[in-house]
Amino acid sequence: MIAGLSFTFLLFLGAPIAFVLVAASLILMVEGGNEILIQGLPQQFFAGIESYALLSLPLFILLGEMMGAGGIGRRLLTLAAALLMPLRAGLAHVNLLANLMMASILGSTVAQLTVMSRLAVPEMERAGYPRDLSAAVTAAGGLLAPALPPSMNLIVFATVAQLPVADIFRAAFLPGLALALAFAAVIAWLGRRHALPVSGRMSGRERISAVIDALPALFVPVVVVASILGAVATPTESAAIAALVTLLVGRFVYGELQLRDLPQIFIRAAITSGAVLYLVACAQLIGWVMTFSNLPAAAASLIQDLAGSPLMFLILFNILLLALGTILEPVPGIILTAPVLLPVATGVYGIDPLAFGVILCLNMALGLLTPPVGAGLYTASLMTGVSSTRLSRLLIPFFAAMLAVLAGLTVITASQSTAGG
Repeated sequence: MIAGLSFTFLLFLGAPIAFVLVAASLILMVEGGNEILIQGLPQQFFAGIESYALLSLPLFILLGEMMGAGGIGRRLLTLAAALLMPLRAGLAHVNLLANLMMASILGSTVAQLTVMSRLAVPEMERAGYPRDLSAAVTAAGGLLAPALPPSMNLIVFATVAQLPVADIFRAAFLPGLALALAFAAVIAWLGRRHALPVSGRMSGRERISAVIDALPALFVPVVVVASILGAVATPTESAAIAALVTLLVGRFVYGELQLRDLPQIFIRAAITSGAVLYLVACAQLIGWVMTFSNLPAAAASLIQDLAGSPLMFLILFNILLLALGTILEPVPGIILTAPVLLPVATGVYGIDPLAFGVILCLNMALGLLTPPVGAGLYTASLMTGVSSTRLSRLLIPFFAAMLAVLAGLTVITASQSTAGG
């Protein structure tokens, strides 16, 4: 209680979110009589970022910097514009389509938000879009990264559940596209509500030119997806390979990336990585404190006691995950819940493990943009200068669209279970 009030008060005062998360963690330790945890706080803070999976994050941020400096990101945005016909809020739809392309490269919401905030938000602002709305559309598009291959969330679940990564990638593809279509519907609604400008008018020759010009840029997502699906490289290794490919394409194909630019690119990537990873460490710290009471296992036991059918189990499962997503980062959330709930889902209710994994990963991804711990929300706020409170309000329609997709996936999964849902 005291921790929650302190958290709200510090946010109201405008304290840096990293400070708020650490302060709330300390108060929770003292309030729960777990002062002994304070002795392990420095080690746990470091452990929050001591992850091989997180090693890919600085590499993807470096990739984003190189894509911007080498002209690749701009060409992908132009390609997205060429693939769309003239429509209201056209540039917002271009932003979403570009996010869809970037999702096949980055696989991380935080990395994608870092890249797209630099590429898309300034372009939308110059075209007359409000900065806060531009930031919200970009933040929502970032949710496509954990929903589509090569999502780190999907990889972590496959590892924990001992399932083939390629299988979970295939299972997530259609729900990910459904999410993108739902977001497109929200953007169309926002376009009418805010009278956003009509854009996307290009001649046939301009469209063909944009496609041809973007072909070398498309080689970057092809390298990332092919290397992961072909088991040639891990996500971290594919990020390094993609950064190298981006350097070669930007330098020798487009001629926009000069070797003298590299020191500044490395410095910007290091500064951004430091800020983002510090937020991730603080978010994981409070998650560690919250889970010290063994909350996931207790919740799993309660769900099994209450659920009388596969559909009821999945509804309670979704509610639990939505609650946990507000206090846990996706990776620790998946690691904590999958081993406990997957055997119950498959053994008791006959639920397909791949569908279970997609529902789990989508739920935990939503937590990236929900307070109080959403690292993606605060990353978007950091990169765009829009307050997290304002972003949260503007993201509500996108949250509703994602919940609709989750509801549909839940009903379909329950109807296909072998326990007679």
